Amino acid sequence: MEMWKLRIRGFFHELRKDKKGIGTVEMILILVVLIGLVIIFKSQLTSLVNSIFKKIVSQSNGI
Repeated sequence: MEMWKLRIRGFFHELRKDKKGIGTVEMILILVVLIGLVIIFKSQLTSLVNSIFKKIVSQSNGI
């Protein structure tokens, strides 16, 4: 096999073997997306949570 093919094969083998930090990067990206969604939909989320709590309070009074 040619030398450059061996080097490419070795590079990809090491790349597959080295998985350090992938979990951290994925978690950071997920958090950034979630924070962005909360910022974008803040007013809708606030009204949704308020309506849920109002239902909980009104239904708990009936018990």
